[in-house]
Parts: sequence; C-alpha cells; structure tokens
Amino acid sequence: MNLTKRYIKKLIKIIKKPEMKVLPGNIAFFLVLSIFPIISLCGFLATFLNVSIDSVVNLMSDVLPSEVSSLLIPYVTGNGMDIHVGFSIITGYIVASNGAHSIIVSSNTLYGVEHSNYLRRRIKSLFITILLVMLFVFTLIVLAFGNNILKFILSFNIFEGLSDNIYYLFLLLKWPIAIVFIFFMIKLIFTLSPDSVVESKFTTRGALFTTLAWLVSTFIYSYYVMHFSHYDIFYGSLSNIIIMMMWIYILACSLVIGIVINVQSFKDNKNKKEEVVNNK
Repeated sequence: MNLTKRYIKKLIKIIKKPEMKVLPGNIAFFLVLSIFPIISLCGFLATFLNVSIDSVVNLMSDVLPSEVSSLLIPYVTGNGMDIHVGFSIITGYIVASNGAHSIIVSSNTLYGVEHSNYLRRRIKSLFITILLVMLFVFTLIVLAFGNNILKFILSFNIFEGLSDNIYYLFLLLKWPIAIVFIFFMIKLIFTLSPDSVVESKFTTRGALFTTLAWLVSTFIYSYYVMHFSHYDIFYGSLSNIIIMMMWIYILACSLVIGIVINVQSFKDNKNKKEEVVNNK
C-alpha cells in the first residue's frame, strides 16, 4: 500500500511540471487542426477514385452530429485538388505536426535525455503525426461512429440477407480489434518519442493506461452522441462541437498521463539498477 502511495505521489509530482500542464491542450489543438487537411484529402481521394461526393456528404450528414458535419462538409465539397488545396493540405499537416513535436520535446525533458538536432526532430514529428492521425481516424470511424457508418452502408442492401449478421459481427469484434490496434499504435508512439532508445517494455504500463482511457472516453462520447443532446440548452448549436472538443482534450490528457507513467517506470528501473551496483 505504501509503495502504491509513493508511486502515485511521484506521478503527481511529474504531472505538476509546467510542460505537463501545457502539453494536453497543445496536443488537442493540433489534433483538431489536423482534421481539416485530412477531410480535404479524403474529398480529393473520393474524386480520384470516382466515388460520388454526394454519397460522402450524405454519409457525413447521417453519421456525424449536424453541427460537426456542417463544419466539415465544405472541406469535402471543394473544387477538387489544385495547387492552392495541395498547399493548404501540406501546410496544415506540417503545422499540425507541432503537437507531435511537443510530445518529443516533453519526453526528452522528462526522461532527462539530450535533444537531437532540430531537423531530425521535425522529421520524426511528421511521422508521429501520421501515427496520431491514423489512431484518431480509427477511433473516430470505428469506435465513435462505427455503428452509424455501418448502418448507413448496409442500408444500400449490398449484402442482402447478411446485413444483420455483419452488423452483429462488427459489434462483437470492434472492441477487441480496437484494443489491440490502439495499444500497438500508442506503444509505438511512446517508444519513438524520446530522442534516445527507450526499451519497449518501459512503455507498456503507459500504453495500457492510455488505451483503456481512450476506449472508456470514446464509449462515453459515442453513447452521448447517439442518445443525448441536452447540452444545446446551454451552448445552442455549438453543443456537439464543444462535446467533441472535450472528448479530444480527454484523449490528449490520457496520452500525457501515459507518458508520465512510462517515465516513472523507466526511472524506477534505473534506480533499482543503481542500487544493485552500489550494493556490490
């Protein structure tokens, strides 16, 4: 019991550090910022693959909250890909990578390692941003709105006679698959973030915590979107956007706490090795 208390006190001490107070909001902001170039790119890909833009718009209108869909649809229904759109997508993605860069810098500070050169950090932050975007898109499409998206697809009777079986199979498998995918991606992000080699085993606790926190918060958010909408009493038409922002902020907070847990596990192991050496 005393060991647990000391461990929690150590975690709280790290969380109280100035960079830890800023990092969740920083990550959440740039994660939201990355949504818009992603949506624009999806619109371009739909056009390139001869997928009807109208069907994409209908899908977004049917599965997303109305305020959220009305905010994002204009980025899908643009004039296609041109130099201006391409420049906007690339610029938006590079700016969004600042969130991943903050994770790298904070990880270096917490682990007590020297920063690598700026160019190397920026290149790595672009790669970590790809992982974060993939993770966020997977969470959004499969967990948050997966049920509605699948219902929309099955409404076209493409799999006539098998629709119910496919839907129930999805309900059965989505959480186990999500646990494995999210855990692997978060563990990879945590392992790559510091500019020195951190053994993968020291990122397991933090990745497990963050995975569970993402699943629980996403389940609550998804349940709210599908069954409740009472916040509009206070916030008007912005209610669903505000709830989505709160959800993304919670995801960012759980990511930061996961980093803190990993750092403490790493330091505990380092201290044990030093004690063994000193006792010899």
